[in-house]
Amino acid sequence: MLRITGITLLAILVLIILLSAFVYFNTERRIDKIYSVTVPELNIPSDSLSIEKGRHVMLIRGCSECHGENLGGKKFLEDPSLAMINAPNLTRGKGGLPADYSTSDWTRTLKHGVDRNGNALFIMPSDELSRMSDEDMANLIAYCQQVAPVDNELPRLHQLGIIGRVLLVLDKAPILPAEKVDHSIVSVPAKTVSVSADYGKYLSVGCEGCHRANMQGGPPLAPGFPIVPDITSKGNPGKWTKEQFIQTLRTGIRPNGVALNQEMPWQITKNFTDAELEALFMYLQSLPVQGTEIKP
Repeated sequence: MLRITGITLLAILVLIILLSAFVYFNTERRIDKIYSVTVPELNIPSDSLSIEKGRHVMLIRGCSECHGENLGGKKFLEDPSLAMINAPNLTRGKGGLPADYSTSDWTRTLKHGVDRNGNALFIMPSDELSRMSDEDMANLIAYCQQVAPVDNELPRLHQLGIIGRVLLVLDKAPILPAEKVDHSIVSVPAKTVSVSADYGKYLSVGCEGCHRANMQGGPPLAPGFPIVPDITSKGNPGKWTKEQFIQTLRTGIRPNGVALNQEMPWQITKNFTDAELEALFMYLQSLPVQGTEIKP
């Protein structure tokens, strides 16, 4: 019995070592991967209207949620078992972007999710931002390039803990969005702002990270997170009126008086205009498309 127990424990130990080695080397290979990308030349405007449009894009795309309201950077994630990540200072203040940080560098980061060296950035949602129109991206860059300098010297911190590495291997967390970007897309045509399902679909890209591409939700995004709800016409929001939908995404309170879960970024959606929220509502109400089978 002692011999069998010893052999069993040894086998378990060897298995743990092999699995740990697999997880480590798999994640290191993906983290160290160099992406060779084509960076398009965008025409960056300088007029006040375009810059104000860029500020709006910054708000509805959630840039300030990670990088701070003044874009001066902040500690983003502090969990040694999951990840330790600082969102960098995007201004020209102390600890901010280098003096030679160019428009191409901005475009490379936003469109491809990689740094100057071609390394993937952690949790930079470029799988969503890459589908922004060239006009929206140019306006966003125009705004960010003129934002007031903020002195905030944060060390570059991109470290994955064991849980983070396991989630990356299992593809259960958006740790390296560059892996999901279609790097062959060089240009995205402008989208005409309109109260339409088509424009709502364009805006809904920012919802895909949680609710999936079909907007039907699914399992929790990570351990301890809630199940992601269906927000199509078949889900609870499908029973809301347009006014209730807009009010919910502005206040974070459902029509029944219950608050949305804390993972729902209504602090971002509250910045949408009425027209944008109405367009998003129209698109979600049109789903699922008849005659197609879409799985979460």
